[in-house]
Amino acid sequence: MGEEELHQLIKGCLKQDRKCQKLLYKAFYGFSMGICLRYAGNRDEACEVMNQGFFKVFTHLDSYDTSRPFKAWLGKIMMNVSIDYYRANLKMAYTEDLEKAENISDGNLVDKNLNYNDLLRMVQQLPQAYRTVFNLFAIEGYSHDEIAAMLNINAGTSKSNLHKARQKLKQMIFKADSSAGGASYNSGMDCTPIVAINVVDIRGVFLNKGIRE
Repeated sequence: MGEEELHQLIKGCLKQDRKCQKLLYKAFYGFSMGICLRYAGNRDEACEVMNQGFFKVFTHLDSYDTSRPFKAWLGKIMMNVSIDYYRANLKMAYTEDLEKAENISDGNLVDKNLNYNDLLRMVQQLPQAYRTVFNLFAIEGYSHDEIAAMLNINAGTSKSNLHKARQKLKQMIFKADSSAGGASYNSGMDCTPIVAINVVDIRGVFLNKGIRE
């Protein structure tokens, strides 16, 4: 989508034009779903979070600075809504192990040769607390201090949950390789859209920045 077309859609959305809202939703459905899928436990949950995100987009569009990339602004909203969903649905999923946590190194990430669908499926199987910290640190690039402030925990807990997330991912990869004789752990993560879209391309959203170790 060209910049001029995007700005015209945004102007229409600011006027509450439903056609423009639908076109903007369709245009950025795949990008937004890719972010929400990383934080969600399944596709239905991701759809729920994504729709909450688009509601915020349409109700706060007047705060968007048109001199900045729209995709970056949209992506930040989807990430924040995912974190809000996490806070609202998680009572106390952290294991406080602070003395040990302070001595935990970040270590190496699991096999970087995994394709998008393989890693996404595995990340979705992590407990929500581990999954959220893993995404914020390894994908988004936040520090443990920043994650602690965002999730209302401390840096030691963030480090501990990242370590446990990686350990669980390693176990899943080992199990998948053993059961498949070294073959790829193919999850076939196609996504059924909630609007009239035939194919949702979420590849590249997860790995395009690289995985932070």
